[in-house]
Amino acid sequence: MEKPTQSAGIIATKVPEITIFFWIIKVLTTAMGESMSDYLVSIVNPAIAVAIVAIGLVVAFILQFSARRYVAWIYWFTVVMVAIFGTMAADVLHAGLGIPYIVTTSFFIIALIIIFIAWYKSEGTLSIHSITTRRREGFYWATVLATFALGTAAGDMTASTLGLGFLNSGITFAILIAIVAIVHYGFKAILGAEHIHESRNAVFAFWIAYILTRPLGASFADWMGKPSSIGGLGWGDGMVSLILFIPILCLVGYMAWSKKDILL
Repeated sequence: MEKPTQSAGIIATKVPEITIFFWIIKVLTTAMGESMSDYLVSIVNPAIAVAIVAIGLVVAFILQFSARRYVAWIYWFTVVMVAIFGTMAADVLHAGLGIPYIVTTSFFIIALIIIFIAWYKSEGTLSIHSITTRRREGFYWATVLATFALGTAAGDMTASTLGLGFLNSGITFAILIAIVAIVHYGFKAILGAEHIHESRNAVFAFWIAYILTRPLGASFADWMGKPSSIGGLGWGDGMVSLILFIPILCLVGYMAWSKKDILL
């Protein structure tokens, strides 16, 4: 993977370092995106909810693309808005247009593959460490948006179409992420950190894990928030959103203060 360089047209890295804090916040934001989306459409007209979130997403992107460097609260605010909007985008296709989950999941898989191909053909890398130009930043956020929509559709598909339910779906995706981690760190132990850190295997493992964390968080959010009649704990989507928001706020605040997630 490419390391950021300083030259004409190059900007400071606009994404955080990949640490355990990154993955914890990522899972929490994916879960909150699911619960908040469902909560908003339950208290206001769905069209109005989508419009409100779309405005929030535009504001988040303006802040993110205007920043000259990675800023923790801006980056994670953008991730949260993408999470909510991506959930709504997937839900509109199914709930609004009646398209089966298997079809929406396949659609978002194809969309994600197309983005990856276009990104790689244009830049020669899919590394998160290479987000140092506006164009790469654009590809990055297009990918993130597609992964959130895909994760929502995939999580709903396993829970409903495949009949696993919310909890079993979450456990399934957790196992898949564990397998990815075991394989990645197994190669890292065999080949050595200096060979695997910037390899294509590392990039592939990152994006697979990134994709899978979306349905992981969404499945557990649905399990906590949805009524017991459909396999949930019945806490309510609004309450789950609030419960998730508190640790997200604390962790992002800690990252902003400690600078532990700034790429060197």
